[in-house]
Amino acid sequence: MSERTWGEAPSLEDFAEMAERAFALLPEGFRRMAGDVVFRIDDFPPDEILDEMGIDDPFGLTGLYSGVSLAERSVFGAAPEPSRVFLYRRPILDEWAENGAVSLEDLVTHVLVHEIGHHFGLSDGDIDAIEAAAG
Repeated sequence: MSERTWGEAPSLEDFAEMAERAFALLPEGFRRMAGDVVFRIDDFPPDEILDEMGIDDPFGLTGLYSGVSLAERSVFGAAPEPSRVFLYRRPILDEWAENGAVSLEDLVTHVLVHEIGHHFGLSDGDIDAIEAAAG
């Protein structure tokens, strides 16, 4: 991804554009498998989500997958709710500011791919192992 210098914090719209570019640059097979996942950018996760996950710090969650993973779906089950990937702008910006070694665009891509991995049914450990092998 191209480097961009930010004069001020990127807006929710800027993040949406970064996520769209990141998704478009992923391998075609990966994008096809992701299917009709809905992407949403919010400033922070809702308090209810943080409470459910036992996270006290609203900066502690950069992204979230919501839905029934492809691994858990059944043709005999009820139609699942739409799968959604949430990216949380302020926690991502905070992580980026603390880790200047990675570009903001690369961090957005990382969080996006991580959450799509959950859509595929991968655990955090699975995703970490894939990233370690690729890096």
